[in-house]
Amino acid sequence: MDLSDIARKLGLSEHKLLVRKAAELRRLCDVQFDSSIIGVGEVCKAVICLEIAATRFGEVIFDRQKAVKLSGMSEKAYNRSFNSLQNGLNIKTKLDIRELGIQFGCVRLIPFVKKGLSLYKDRFLVSLPSSRQASADFTRPVFTAVAFYLCAKKHKLKIDKVRLIEVCGTSESEFSCVSTSMKDLCHDVFGISSEKKDPKEVKGNRELLDVLPEKRKFDDGGYLSDEGPEPFLLILSL
Repeated sequence: MDLSDIARKLGLSEHKLLVRKAAELRRLCDVQFDSSIIGVGEVCKAVICLEIAATRFGEVIFDRQKAVKLSGMSEKAYNRSFNSLQNGLNIKTKLDIRELGIQFGCVRLIPFVKKGLSLYKDRFLVSLPSSRQASADFTRPVFTAVAFYLCAKKHKLKIDKVRLIEVCGTSESEFSCVSTSMKDLCHDVFGISSEKKDPKEVKGNRELLDVLPEKRKFDDGGYLSDEGPEPFLLILSL
């Protein structure tokens, strides 16, 4: 199936720049590695390249459910293939709060997530030495995903945590580390912690941005449950 045909089925045919970007990504895949080795067929590869391209254009809404169906894979297998292909292309995931709200059917959470993220960034920066504040990077999608998840819990909305982790391309351990930090620093926004803590007293926050994401494990049962103990934050010497 031609890329333009797939784009048409996904309602993206009018976005010419997006389709061209997807074509470039597919050619790059063919040059850099054999996607069939990781179990990604030609149709699925084209669909994933269109989704990756769509994330580059912030105003384009990508219908992932339709994409999964068109790829001929299960949602779990599609998410794995998406992350594998994206990592192979060395492309960082860009997670949009609005798109998350639409995808998980929780659009009303958008303003709460934005407020929580803004407050978390401010309080996190306070916990860092002044020499490191300028280098703090909150662009990793895990921060957006965790804020979205915690806001959903506060408003008593059920969110598929495993699916959210797959969408943002992180690991359970990194998700839990960021969750612990957000609950400690922003309990008044997320309403999770029973005790508010001073940002400067929360050990490990200044090192959280330094911890590299662990490689995801896709074996069944590889994720921790919400009720399980959260892993300790990795504390490094400054």
